[in-house]
Amino acid sequence: MPAIKIKKKNINYTDEGAGKVIVLLHGFTESLKIWSSFSTQLSKKYRVIAIDLPGHGKSDCIAKVHTMERLAEVVFTVLKKLKVGKCLMVGHSMGGYVTLAFAAQYPEILRGFSLFHSHCFADTNVEQEKRSRTIAFVNQDKFSFIAQFIPELFPVEVHVKFAKQIERMVQRASKMEKDAVIAALEGMKCRKDQTELLKTTKHPVLFILGQKDSRAPLARLWEMIALPSVSETLLLRDCGHMGYIEAPEITFESISAFAKRIL
Repeated sequence: MPAIKIKKKNINYTDEGAGKVIVLLHGFTESLKIWSSFSTQLSKKYRVIAIDLPGHGKSDCIAKVHTMERLAEVVFTVLKKLKVGKCLMVGHSMGGYVTLAFAAQYPEILRGFSLFHSHCFADTNVEQEKRSRTIAFVNQDKFSFIAQFIPELFPVEVHVKFAKQIERMVQRASKMEKDAVIAALEGMKCRKDQTELLKTTKHPVLFILGQKDSRAPLARLWEMIALPSVSETLLLRDCGHMGYIEAPEITFESISAFAKRIL
C-alpha cells in the first residue's frame, strides 16, 4: 500500500479507479481495510481513496491527542498530494467526526458528505468522564478494552452470526499501539459540537443510521437529520453500529446512489 510522509510520519492510503473522487474514512480502532469491498465496487465508476487515520492501520501516531481538526488536516494533506480537487467524503463513526471537522475547515473541497453511524454532537460531561475512565482502562490493559469494546458495537442477537468478523476486528485492533488508542480517545473527548455546521452547510448530506446502534442512539439523532437544508437518511431497523458488516448491500447501494446524484 502507498504512503506519504507528513512531518516524518507515514500516512497509509489506497487509491483505486479513476474519475470523480470518493474519500472513505474509517472509525475508531478500524482501518481502511473495512472499505475493501466498497472500494472495489465503487472504483469501477469512481476514483476511491481510503486513508488509515493516524495511529490506525499502517499509519503512524502523530501526537498525544488526535483532535478531529488535526486528523482533518492530515486528510487534507493526503488529498492535496494526490491532487484531488473535489470529492464526496464518507466517514464511519469517528471518521464521521473527522468528516465534519474537514467540512468546517475545507468546505471548498467537498461536493457532499456522509455520516455513517456518526453524529454532530460533542461529548456531554458524563460522556467525557466515561472516556477518561476508558483511557485509564486502556493504560492498564489495552487488549481487554479492545476485546470488550468491539463486540459491543453489534447488537447482542447477532454476535453468533458475525463471530468471525468480530474476532477479525479484535485481532486487527489489538495491533494498535496503546498511545494511538489513547490519542484517539482524547481527541474524541474534546471534539467540537458541529450542530451549527450542519445547519449552515450548503452541501448535501447522507445519514446512515442503525436503529440498534448503542454508540449513536436514535433518541438524540432525530434532531440532527433535520438540520441540513439538503439531506437523505437511511435508517436500518435491525442494525447496530457496523452497517458495512451488518447490512453491506443496502449501505453500499445508498452510498453509490448518493454519489451518482452529487458527483
